[in-house]
Amino acid sequence: MSDQTTTPNVDAPPPQPQAPPVSHTYAVLCHVLALSGFVGVPFGHIIGPLIIWLLKRSESAVVDQHGKESLNFQISMTLWSILAGLAIFILIGFVLLPLLILANIVLVIIASIKAGNGEFYKYPLTIRFLK
Repeated sequence: MSDQTTTPNVDAPPPQPQAPPVSHTYAVLCHVLALSGFVGVPFGHIIGPLIIWLLKRSESAVVDQHGKESLNFQISMTLWSILAGLAIFILIGFVLLPLLILANIVLVIIASIKAGNGEFYKYPLTIRFLK
């Protein structure tokens, strides 16, 4: 009996996880930064995505597309929230305003996940200001 042991092939490097393209990272930021308005940054829901979009739109069509979509949605949500705030006077706003806030958070998270996966998410309730 011979004592032969097999050695693993040490020539091949272990597989490395693939990092998403940089444009996907900025696309995710276009959506995620919209949540900054909920943590105390005045108009952060618009300023955050606007900064990323203005800085990176010329470098990547993906960032341009996601930035426009995020900005259109956040501007639309601002308008819908103002209308729901005014509707408080007829009592329906007490229901609409919390629903809009919840929808905003949930839809931003969905769009962020899709952008991270390289997909495009078209927000509902959006007025297309930027084309």
